[in-house]
Amino acid sequence: MNKGVSSSTDKIIVDLSRSHKNKAVAKAVKTTRERLQSSQSGVQLFDREMMMMHLGAVLQGATVVPLLVLLTAATGIYFSRELTLIAWALMALTFHSVNILIARRANSQEMTAENALKWRKWLLAGQVLNGCGWAYFALQGCDVCGGNTYTLFKGAALLVALSATALANFMLRRAVLFAFAPTAVALGIKTAFSHDVLDIGLTAMVVTALVFFIYITDRLFQSNQKLLSFQSEKDDLIAELEVAKSMSDEARRRAEEANLAKSRFLASMSHELRTPLNAILGFSEVMSTEVMGPLNNPIYKEYTNDIHRSGQHLLNLINEILDLSRIEAGRYDLNEEAISLLEISEDCIGMVQLRAHGKNITISSQFEAGLPSVWADEKSMRQVVLNLLSNAVKFTPQGGEIMVKVGWTAGGGQYLSIKDNGPGIPEEEIPVVLSAFGQGSIAIKSAEQGTGLGLPIVQAILAKHDGQFILKSKLREGTEVIAILPAKRVLQSLPAVEEAHAVARRKKSFA
Repeated sequence: MNKGVSSSTDKIIVDLSRSHKNKAVAKAVKTTRERLQSSQSGVQLFDREMMMMHLGAVLQGATVVPLLVLLTAATGIYFSRELTLIAWALMALTFHSVNILIARRANSQEMTAENALKWRKWLLAGQVLNGCGWAYFALQGCDVCGGNTYTLFKGAALLVALSATALANFMLRRAVLFAFAPTAVALGIKTAFSHDVLDIGLTAMVVTALVFFIYITDRLFQSNQKLLSFQSEKDDLIAELEVAKSMSDEARRRAEEANLAKSRFLASMSHELRTPLNAILGFSEVMSTEVMGPLNNPIYKEYTNDIHRSGQHLLNLINEILDLSRIEAGRYDLNEEAISLLEISEDCIGMVQLRAHGKNITISSQFEAGLPSVWADEKSMRQVVLNLLSNAVKFTPQGGEIMVKVGWTAGGGQYLSIKDNGPGIPEEEIPVVLSAFGQGSIAIKSAEQGTGLGLPIVQAILAKHDGQFILKSKLREGTEVIAILPAKRVLQSLPAVEEAHAVARRKKSFA
Protein backbone atom coordinates (compact mmCIF):
# COMPACT_ATOMS: atom_id res chain seq x y z
CA MET A 1 0.00 0.00 0.00
CA ASN A 2 1.37 3.41 -1.01
CA LYS A 3 2.15 5.78 1.78
CA GLY A 4 2.69 9.42 0.83
CA VAL A 5 4.70 11.03 3.61
CA SER A 6 5.28 14.67 4.43
CA SER A 7 8.62 15.99 5.59
CA SER A 8 7.40 17.34 8.93
CA THR A 9 8.49 15.65 12.13
CA ASP A 10 6.72 15.34 15.44
CA LYS A 11 6.50 18.75 17.11
CA ILE A 12 3.87 18.16 19.78
CA ILE A 13 5.67 19.39 22.88
CA VAL A 14 3.65 20.51 25.91
CA ASP A 15 5.18 22.25 28.89
CA LEU A 16 3.41 20.48 31.75
CA SER A 17 4.87 22.89 34.29
CA ARG A 18 2.53 25.60 32.98
CA SER A 19 -0.64 23.54 33.21
CA HIS A 20 -1.77 25.42 36.30
CA LYS A 21 -2.38 28.50 34.16
CA ASN A 22 -5.19 26.68 32.37
CA LYS A 23 -7.10 25.72 35.53
CA ALA A 24 -9.41 28.74 35.37
CA VAL A 25 -10.13 28.10 31.70
CA ALA A 26 -10.78 24.41 32.34
CA LYS A 27 -13.11 25.29 35.21
CA ALA A 28 -15.11 27.68 33.02
CA VAL A 29 -15.40 25.09 30.27
CA LYS A 30 -16.52 22.45 32.79
CA THR A 31 -19.20 24.77 34.20
CA THR A 32 -20.47 25.51 30.70
CA ARG A 33 -20.69 21.82 29.83
CA GLU A 34 -22.57 21.04 33.04
CA ARG A 35 -25.08 23.80 32.34
CA LEU A 36 -25.57 22.68 28.74
CA GLN A 37 -26.03 19.07 29.79
CA SER A 38 -28.29 19.80 32.77
CA SER A 39 -31.76 18.24 32.69
CA GLN A 40 -33.66 21.15 34.27
CA SER A 41 -36.64 22.48 32.32
CA GLY A 42 -35.11 25.91 31.83
CA VAL A 43 -38.08 27.83 33.31
CA GLN A 44 -35.77 29.83 35.57
CA LEU A 45 -32.69 29.55 33.39
CA PHE A 46 -33.41 32.57 31.19
CA ASP A 47 -35.63 34.66 33.51
CA ARG A 48 -33.29 37.62 33.25
CA GLU A 49 -33.13 37.56 29.44
CA MET A 50 -36.89 37.09 29.07
CA MET A 51 -37.57 39.89 31.56
CA MET A 52 -35.30 42.29 29.68
CA MET A 53 -37.00 41.44 26.39
CA HIS A 54 -40.44 41.95 27.98
CA LEU A 55 -39.48 45.34 29.41
CA GLY A 56 -38.17 46.46 26.04
CA ALA A 57 -41.38 45.40 24.32
CA VAL A 58 -43.56 47.15 26.94
CA LEU A 59 -41.66 50.44 26.68
CA GLN A 60 -41.58 50.38 22.88
CA GLY A 61 -45.33 49.69 22.65
CA ALA A 62 -46.36 52.08 25.43
CA THR A 63 -48.69 54.06 23.12
CA VAL A 64 -50.71 51.09 21.87
CA VAL A 65 -52.88 50.65 24.96
CA PRO A 66 -53.79 54.38 25.30
CA LEU A 67 -54.86 54.47 21.65
CA LEU A 68 -56.95 51.32 22.15
CA VAL A 69 -58.57 52.74 25.32
CA LEU A 70 -59.37 56.09 23.71
CA LEU A 71 -60.79 54.43 20.59
CA THR A 72 -62.91 52.06 22.69
CA ALA A 73 -64.19 54.92 24.89
CA ALA A 74 -65.05 57.09 21.88
CA THR A 75 -66.90 54.25 20.15
CA GLY A 76 -68.75 53.33 23.34
CA ILE A 77 -69.86 56.90 23.94
CA TYR A 78 -71.07 57.07 20.35
CA PHE A 79 -73.26 53.99 20.87
CA SER A 80 -74.39 54.44 24.47
CA ARG A 81 -74.14 58.17 25.17
CA GLU A 82 -72.84 57.08 28.59
CA LEU A 83 -70.25 59.51 30.02
CA THR A 84 -69.17 56.89 32.55
CA LEU A 85 -66.89 55.54 29.83
CA ILE A 86 -64.81 58.69 30.26
CA ALA A 87 -64.22 57.72 33.91
CA TRP A 88 -63.34 54.21 32.78
CA ALA A 89 -60.87 55.58 30.19
CA LEU A 90 -59.19 57.74 32.81
CA MET A 91 -58.95 54.77 35.17
CA ALA A 92 -57.57 52.49 32.45
CA LEU A 93 -54.98 55.10 31.40
CA THR A 94 -53.97 55.54 35.04
CA PHE A 95 -53.47 51.81 35.48
CA HIS A 96 -51.50 51.69 32.24
CA SER A 97 -49.29 54.55 33.46
CA VAL A 98 -48.59 52.61 36.63
CA ASN A 99 -47.48 49.64 34.48
CA ILE A 100 -45.20 51.87 32.42
CA LEU A 101 -43.65 53.34 35.57
CA ILE A 102 -42.98 49.84 36.92
CA ALA A 103 -41.41 48.82 33.61
CA ARG A 104 -39.20 51.93 33.50
CA ARG A 105 -38.11 51.43 37.09
CA ALA A 106 -37.22 47.81 36.42
CA ASN A 107 -35.42 48.71 33.18
CA SER A 108 -33.33 51.41 34.89
CA GLN A 109 -31.92 48.95 37.42
CA GLU A 110 -29.45 46.16 36.74
CA MET A 111 -31.48 43.05 36.09
CA THR A 112 -30.07 39.98 37.79
CA ALA A 113 -31.39 36.46 38.17
CA GLU A 114 -32.18 37.18 41.81
CA ASN A 115 -34.33 40.32 41.38
CA ALA A 116 -35.99 39.12 38.16
CA LEU A 117 -38.52 37.20 40.26
CA LYS A 118 -39.30 40.32 42.30
CA TRP A 119 -39.94 42.47 39.23
CA ARG A 120 -42.01 39.70 37.68
CA LYS A 121 -44.38 39.89 40.68
CA TRP A 122 -44.64 43.68 40.34
CA LEU A 123 -45.38 43.45 36.62
CA LEU A 124 -48.05 40.79 37.18
CA ALA A 125 -49.62 43.03 39.84
CA GLY A 126 -49.74 45.80 37.23
CA GLN A 127 -51.48 43.43 34.83
CA VAL A 128 -54.10 42.76 37.54
CA LEU A 129 -54.71 46.53 37.69
CA ASN A 130 -55.21 46.60 33.93
CA GLY A 131 -57.54 43.63 34.29
CA CYS A 132 -59.61 45.49 36.84
CA GLY A 133 -59.99 48.34 34.38
CA TRP A 134 -61.25 46.02 31.62
CA ALA A 135 -63.51 44.28 34.17
CA TYR A 136 -65.12 47.65 34.91
CA PHE A 137 -65.59 48.14 31.17
CA ALA A 138 -67.19 44.69 30.85
CA LEU A 139 -69.78 45.60 33.51
CA GLN A 140 -70.89 48.73 31.68
CA GLY A 141 -74.44 48.74 30.38
CA CYS A 142 -76.45 50.79 27.93
CA ASP A 143 -80.05 51.78 28.66
CA VAL A 144 -80.63 53.56 25.37
CA CYS A 145 -79.11 50.89 23.13
CA GLY A 146 -81.52 48.58 21.43
CA GLY A 147 -81.06 44.89 20.82
CA ASN A 148 -77.64 43.31 21.24
CA THR A 149 -75.54 46.04 19.59
CA TYR A 150 -73.77 47.18 22.74
CA THR A 151 -73.06 43.61 23.89
CA LEU A 152 -71.45 42.83 20.53
CA PHE A 153 -69.41 46.03 20.83
CA LYS A 154 -68.18 45.05 24.30
CA GLY A 155 -67.31 41.53 23.07
CA ALA A 156 -65.35 42.89 20.12
CA ALA A 157 -63.54 45.43 22.32
CA LEU A 158 -62.65 42.79 24.91
CA LEU A 159 -61.36 40.39 22.23
CA VAL A 160 -59.19 43.13 20.70
CA ALA A 161 -57.87 44.09 24.14
CA LEU A 162 -57.22 40.43 25.00
CA SER A 163 -55.30 39.81 21.77
CA ALA A 164 -53.30 43.04 22.17
CA THR A 165 -52.40 42.08 25.75
CA ALA A 166 -51.37 38.59 24.66
CA LEU A 167 -49.11 39.87 21.88
CA ALA A 168 -47.51 42.53 24.09
CA ASN A 169 -46.93 40.36 27.16
CA PHE A 170 -46.26 36.79 25.96
CA MET A 171 -42.67 37.02 27.28
CA LEU A 172 -44.08 37.57 30.79
CA ARG A 173 -45.44 34.21 31.76
CA ARG A 174 -49.12 34.11 32.93
CA ALA A 175 -49.52 37.82 32.15
CA VAL A 176 -52.65 37.16 30.05
CA LEU A 177 -54.22 35.15 32.87
CA PHE A 178 -53.58 37.87 35.46
CA ALA A 179 -54.72 40.62 33.07
CA PHE A 180 -58.09 39.15 32.10
CA ALA A 181 -58.98 36.89 35.01
CA PRO A 182 -60.74 39.86 36.72
CA THR A 183 -62.75 40.44 33.53
CA ALA A 184 -63.80 36.79 33.33
CA VAL A 185 -64.75 36.78 37.03
CA ALA A 186 -66.76 40.00 36.67
CA LEU A 187 -68.64 38.66 33.64
CA GLY A 188 -69.28 35.38 35.44
CA ILE A 189 -70.77 37.14 38.48
CA LYS A 190 -72.90 39.38 36.27
CA THR A 191 -74.16 36.37 34.32
CA ALA A 192 -75.00 34.49 37.49
CA PHE A 193 -77.32 37.29 38.59
CA SER A 194 -78.79 38.34 35.23
CA HIS A 195 -79.27 34.92 33.54
CA ASP A 196 -79.24 36.86 30.29
CA VAL A 197 -78.43 34.81 27.19
CA LEU A 198 -76.28 37.59 25.77
CA ASP A 199 -74.29 37.84 28.98
CA ILE A 200 -73.84 34.07 29.02
CA GLY A 201 -72.61 34.14 25.43
CA LEU A 202 -70.26 37.06 26.13
CA THR A 203 -68.84 35.32 29.19
CA ALA A 204 -68.35 32.05 27.33
CA MET A 205 -66.66 33.87 24.46
CA VAL A 206 -64.28 35.78 26.75
CA VAL A 207 -63.39 32.70 28.81
CA THR A 208 -62.81 30.61 25.68
CA ALA A 209 -60.64 33.32 24.14
CA LEU A 210 -58.75 33.68 27.43
CA VAL A 211 -57.97 29.95 27.55
CA PHE A 212 -56.91 30.01 23.90
CA PHE A 213 -54.59 33.00 24.34
CA ILE A 214 -53.12 31.52 27.52
CA TYR A 215 -52.22 28.43 25.49
CA ILE A 216 -50.82 30.50 22.60
CA THR A 217 -48.74 32.78 24.84
CA ASP A 218 -47.37 29.78 26.74
CA ARG A 219 -46.26 28.21 23.46
CA LEU A 220 -44.70 31.49 22.36
CA PHE A 221 -42.94 31.80 25.71
CA GLN A 222 -41.48 28.30 25.38
CA SER A 223 -40.42 28.94 21.79
CA ASN A 224 -38.57 32.11 22.79
CA GLN A 225 -37.01 30.28 25.69
CA LYS A 226 -35.74 27.57 23.32
CA LEU A 227 -34.35 30.20 20.97
CA LEU A 228 -32.52 31.80 23.87
CA SER A 229 -31.24 28.37 24.91
CA PHE A 230 -29.96 27.64 21.41
CA GLN A 231 -28.33 31.07 21.21
CA SER A 232 -26.70 30.54 24.60
CA GLU A 233 -25.44 27.11 23.57
CA LYS A 234 -24.04 28.54 20.36
CA ASP A 235 -22.28 31.35 22.23
CA ASP A 236 -20.90 28.90 24.79
CA LEU A 237 -19.67 26.54 22.08
CA ILE A 238 -18.03 29.44 20.23
CA ALA A 239 -16.38 30.52 23.48
CA GLU A 240 -15.21 26.96 24.12
CA LEU A 241 -13.80 26.72 20.60
CA GLU A 242 -11.97 30.01 21.08
CA VAL A 243 -10.57 28.75 24.38
CA ALA A 244 -9.48 25.48 22.75
CA LYS A 245 -7.93 27.41 19.87
CA SER A 246 -6.03 29.69 22.23
CA MET A 247 -4.78 26.68 24.19
CA SER A 248 -3.77 24.97 20.95
CA ASP A 249 -1.99 28.10 19.72
CA GLU A 250 -0.16 28.38 23.02
CA ALA A 251 0.89 24.73 22.91
CA ARG A 252 2.00 25.11 19.29
CA ARG A 253 3.96 28.24 20.14
CA ARG A 254 5.73 26.49 23.01
CA ALA A 255 6.43 23.51 20.76
CA GLU A 256 7.91 25.72 18.07
CA GLU A 257 10.02 27.54 20.64
CA ALA A 258 11.26 24.25 22.09
CA ASN A 259 11.98 22.84 18.65
CA LEU A 260 13.81 26.01 17.59
CA ALA A 261 15.82 25.99 20.82
CA LYS A 262 16.76 22.36 20.19
CA SER A 263 17.79 23.07 16.61
CA ARG A 264 19.85 26.12 17.65
CA PHE A 265 21.52 24.12 20.39
CA LEU A 266 22.49 21.31 18.06
CA ALA A 267 23.64 23.71 15.37
CA SER A 268 25.78 25.65 17.85
CA MET A 269 27.16 22.44 19.38
CA SER A 270 28.21 20.90 16.07
CA HIS A 271 31.83 22.01 16.46
CA GLU A 272 32.03 20.99 20.12
CA LEU A 273 30.56 17.57 19.38
CA ARG A 274 32.69 16.79 16.34
CA THR A 275 36.09 18.02 17.61
CA PRO A 276 36.62 15.39 20.32
CA LEU A 277 35.26 12.67 18.03
CA ASN A 278 37.70 13.60 15.30
CA ALA A 279 40.51 13.33 17.83
CA ILE A 280 39.26 9.92 18.98
CA LEU A 281 38.93 8.69 15.39
CA GLY A 282 42.33 10.05 14.41
CA PHE A 283 44.27 8.62 17.34
CA SER A 284 42.45 5.27 17.23
CA GLU A 285 43.27 4.98 13.51
CA VAL A 286 46.93 5.83 14.19
CA MET A 287 47.06 3.16 16.91
CA SER A 288 45.29 0.51 14.83
CA THR A 289 47.62 1.06 11.85
CA GLU A 290 50.65 1.10 14.23
CA VAL A 291 52.08 4.23 12.64
CA MET A 292 54.06 5.10 15.77
CA GLY A 293 55.22 1.54 16.32
CA PRO A 294 53.79 -1.94 16.88
CA LEU A 295 51.44 -2.71 19.75
CA ASN A 296 52.95 -5.47 21.88
CA ASN A 297 49.55 -6.90 22.87
CA PRO A 298 47.26 -7.91 19.96
CA ILE A 299 44.21 -7.38 22.16
CA TYR A 300 45.03 -3.67 22.28
CA LYS A 301 44.90 -3.51 18.51
CA GLU A 302 41.48 -5.12 18.57
CA TYR A 303 40.38 -2.57 21.15
CA THR A 304 41.58 0.32 18.99
CA ASN A 305 39.56 -1.04 16.06
CA ASP A 306 36.50 -1.19 18.30
CA ILE A 307 37.13 2.39 19.43
CA HIS A 308 37.41 3.55 15.82
CA ARG A 309 34.24 1.77 14.72
CA SER A 310 32.26 3.08 17.68
CA GLY A 311 33.53 6.61 17.16
CA GLN A 312 32.66 6.44 13.46
CA HIS A 313 29.15 5.26 14.29
CA LEU A 314 28.73 8.07 16.82
CA LEU A 315 29.99 10.63 14.30
CA ASN A 316 27.50 9.39 11.70
CA LEU A 317 24.72 9.66 14.26
CA ILE A 318 25.71 13.23 15.14
CA ASN A 319 25.92 14.17 11.46
CA GLU A 320 22.43 12.84 10.80
CA ILE A 321 20.98 14.61 13.85
CA LEU A 322 22.60 17.88 12.76
CA ASP A 323 21.33 17.44 9.20
CA LEU A 324 17.77 16.91 10.43
CA SER A 325 18.08 19.85 12.83
CA ARG A 326 19.26 22.17 10.06
CA ILE A 327 16.35 21.07 7.88
CA GLU A 328 13.83 21.70 10.68
CA ALA A 329 15.38 25.07 11.49
CA GLY A 330 15.20 26.10 7.82
CA ARG A 331 18.98 26.37 7.53
CA TYR A 332 19.46 23.54 5.07
CA ASP A 333 20.34 25.35 1.86
CA LEU A 334 20.45 23.56 -1.48
CA ASN A 335 23.40 24.02 -3.79
CA GLU A 336 21.50 23.21 -6.98
CA GLU A 337 23.09 22.32 -10.27
CA ALA A 338 22.54 20.00 -13.24
CA ILE A 339 23.18 16.43 -12.08
CA SER A 340 22.51 12.97 -13.44
CA LEU A 341 20.41 10.68 -11.27
CA LEU A 342 21.80 7.71 -13.18
CA GLU A 343 25.44 8.56 -12.38
CA ILE A 344 24.70 9.19 -8.73
CA SER A 345 22.87 5.84 -8.48
CA GLU A 346 25.79 4.01 -10.11
CA ASP A 347 28.32 5.62 -7.75
CA CYS A 348 26.25 4.76 -4.68
CA ILE A 349 25.83 1.15 -5.85
CA GLY A 350 29.61 0.93 -6.07
CA MET A 351 29.97 2.31 -2.54
CA VAL A 352 27.70 -0.36 -0.98
CA GLN A 353 28.83 -3.17 -3.27
CA LEU A 354 31.50 -4.38 -0.84
CA ARG A 355 29.02 -4.72 2.01
CA ALA A 356 26.58 -6.48 -0.31
CA HIS A 357 29.23 -9.02 -1.38
CA GLY A 358 29.97 -9.66 2.30
CA LYS A 359 26.36 -10.85 2.71
CA ASN A 360 26.25 -12.53 -0.71
CA ILE A 361 23.58 -10.04 -1.87
CA THR A 362 23.06 -9.45 -5.58
CA ILE A 363 22.41 -5.83 -6.65
CA SER A 364 20.76 -5.55 -10.07
CA SER A 365 20.04 -2.32 -11.91
CA GLN A 366 17.52 -1.31 -14.53
CA PHE A 367 18.17 2.19 -15.88
CA GLU A 368 16.26 3.87 -18.70
CA ALA A 369 18.59 5.14 -21.39
CA GLY A 370 18.85 8.78 -22.37
CA LEU A 371 17.60 10.28 -19.13
CA PRO A 372 18.33 14.02 -19.07
CA SER A 373 19.89 15.82 -16.12
CA VAL A 374 17.86 17.16 -13.23
CA TRP A 375 18.24 20.42 -11.33
CA ALA A 376 19.09 19.37 -7.77
CA ASP A 377 21.66 19.39 -4.98
CA GLU A 378 24.17 16.66 -5.78
CA LYS A 379 25.35 16.13 -2.18
CA SER A 380 21.76 15.85 -0.92
CA MET A 381 20.62 13.49 -3.67
CA ARG A 382 23.70 11.34 -3.14
CA GLN A 383 22.78 11.16 0.55
CA VAL A 384 19.22 10.10 -0.39
CA VAL A 385 20.38 7.28 -2.67
CA LEU A 386 23.07 6.10 -0.25
CA ASN A 387 20.70 6.04 2.71
CA LEU A 388 18.11 4.00 0.80
CA LEU A 389 20.70 1.57 -0.56
CA SER A 390 22.31 1.16 2.87
CA ASN A 391 18.95 0.32 4.39
CA ALA A 392 18.26 -2.23 1.67
CA VAL A 393 21.64 -3.94 2.22
CA LYS A 394 21.22 -3.78 6.00
CA PHE A 395 17.87 -5.58 6.10
CA THR A 396 18.24 -7.95 3.15
CA PRO A 397 19.16 -11.43 4.38
CA GLN A 398 22.11 -13.52 3.22
CA GLY A 399 21.84 -14.43 -0.46
CA GLY A 400 19.09 -11.88 -1.09
CA GLU A 401 18.51 -9.61 -4.07
CA ILE A 402 18.18 -5.84 -4.51
CA MET A 403 16.78 -4.21 -7.63
CA VAL A 404 17.60 -0.56 -8.40
CA LYS A 405 15.54 1.26 -11.05
CA VAL A 406 15.84 4.78 -12.43
CA GLY A 407 13.43 6.09 -15.03
CA TRP A 408 10.57 8.37 -16.02
CA THR A 409 7.42 8.95 -14.02
CA ALA A 410 4.01 9.24 -15.65
CA GLY A 411 4.01 12.98 -14.97
CA GLY A 412 7.31 13.62 -16.73
CA GLY A 413 9.55 13.54 -13.65
CA GLN A 414 12.26 11.04 -12.71
CA TYR A 415 12.18 8.37 -10.04
CA LEU A 416 14.57 6.10 -8.18
CA SER A 417 13.20 2.77 -6.96
CA ILE A 418 15.06 0.37 -4.65
CA LYS A 419 13.36 -2.97 -3.98
CA ASP A 420 14.62 -5.80 -1.78
CA ASN A 421 13.32 -9.23 -0.79
CA GLY A 422 13.98 -8.76 2.90
CA PRO A 423 11.63 -9.44 5.81
CA GLY A 424 9.43 -6.41 5.05
CA ILE A 425 7.67 -4.07 7.46
CA PRO A 426 4.31 -4.68 9.16
CA GLU A 427 1.74 -2.16 7.93
CA GLU A 428 1.06 -0.77 11.41
CA GLU A 429 4.80 -0.05 11.88
CA ILE A 430 5.27 2.02 8.71
CA PRO A 431 4.40 5.36 10.41
CA VAL A 432 6.88 4.49 13.20
CA VAL A 433 9.63 3.71 10.70
CA LEU A 434 9.06 7.00 8.90
CA SER A 435 9.20 9.10 12.09
CA ALA A 436 12.38 10.55 13.57
CA PHE A 437 14.36 7.97 15.61
CA GLY A 438 11.65 5.42 14.82
CA GLN A 439 12.60 1.78 14.29
CA GLY A 440 10.43 -1.21 13.53
CA SER A 441 10.45 -4.47 15.41
CA ILE A 442 12.66 -6.12 12.79
CA ALA A 443 15.23 -3.31 13.00
CA ILE A 444 15.27 -3.56 16.79
CA LYS A 445 15.90 -7.33 16.63
CA SER A 446 18.54 -6.93 13.94
CA ALA A 447 22.19 -6.90 14.87
CA GLU A 448 22.71 -3.94 12.52
CA GLN A 449 22.98 -0.61 14.32
CA GLY A 450 20.86 2.28 13.10
CA THR A 451 19.92 5.80 14.15
CA GLY A 452 16.35 5.85 12.90
CA LEU A 453 16.99 9.13 11.06
CA GLY A 454 17.75 7.87 7.55
CA LEU A 455 14.22 7.87 6.18
CA PRO A 456 13.16 11.17 7.84
CA ILE A 457 16.21 12.85 6.30
CA VAL A 458 15.34 11.35 2.90
CA GLN A 459 11.79 12.67 3.18
CA ALA A 460 13.01 16.12 4.20
CA ILE A 461 15.53 16.36 1.36
CA LEU A 462 12.96 15.28 -1.23
CA ALA A 463 10.48 17.79 0.17
CA LYS A 464 13.11 20.53 -0.22
CA HIS A 465 13.28 19.50 -3.88
CA ASP A 466 9.44 19.51 -4.15
CA GLY A 467 9.62 15.77 -4.58
CA GLN A 468 7.84 12.80 -3.04
CA PHE A 469 8.80 9.73 -1.05
CA ILE A 470 6.79 6.49 -1.18
CA LEU A 471 7.34 3.37 0.89
CA LYS A 472 5.64 0.08 -0.04
CA SER A 473 6.21 -2.99 2.06
CA LYS A 474 4.65 -6.35 2.83
CA LEU A 475 5.65 -8.61 5.67
CA ARG A 476 7.89 -11.49 4.54
CA GLU A 477 7.78 -10.25 0.92
CA GLY A 478 10.15 -7.29 0.92
CA THR A 479 10.20 -3.51 0.76
CA GLU A 480 10.28 -0.97 -2.05
CA VAL A 481 11.18 2.68 -1.58
CA ILE A 482 10.63 5.26 -4.32
CA ALA A 483 12.14 8.75 -4.49
CA ILE A 484 10.46 11.01 -7.04
CA LEU A 485 11.65 14.34 -8.46
CA PRO A 486 8.97 16.48 -10.16
CA ALA A 487 8.88 17.24 -13.88
CA LYS A 488 9.85 20.90 -13.31
CA ARG A 489 13.33 19.78 -12.20
CA VAL A 490 14.01 17.79 -15.37
CA LEU A 491 16.24 19.81 -17.72
CA GLN A 492 14.71 18.78 -21.03
CA SER A 493 15.95 21.89 -22.84
CA LEU A 494 19.65 21.56 -22.02
CA PRO A 495 20.67 19.28 -24.92
CA ALA A 496 19.04 21.59 -27.46
CA VAL A 497 20.73 24.64 -25.93
CA GLU A 498 24.13 22.95 -25.96
CA GLU A 499 23.62 21.90 -29.58
CA ALA A 500 22.68 25.46 -30.55
CA HIS A 501 25.87 26.78 -28.91
CA ALA A 502 27.93 24.19 -30.80
CA VAL A 503 26.39 25.24 -34.15
CA ALA A 504 27.12 28.88 -33.34
CA ARG A 505 30.75 28.09 -32.53
CA ARG A 506 31.15 26.25 -35.85
CA LYS A 507 29.78 29.22 -37.78
CA LYS A 508 32.25 31.54 -36.07
CA SER A 509 35.16 29.18 -36.84
CA PHE A 510 34.18 29.03 -40.53
CA ALA A 511 33.87 32.79 -40.67
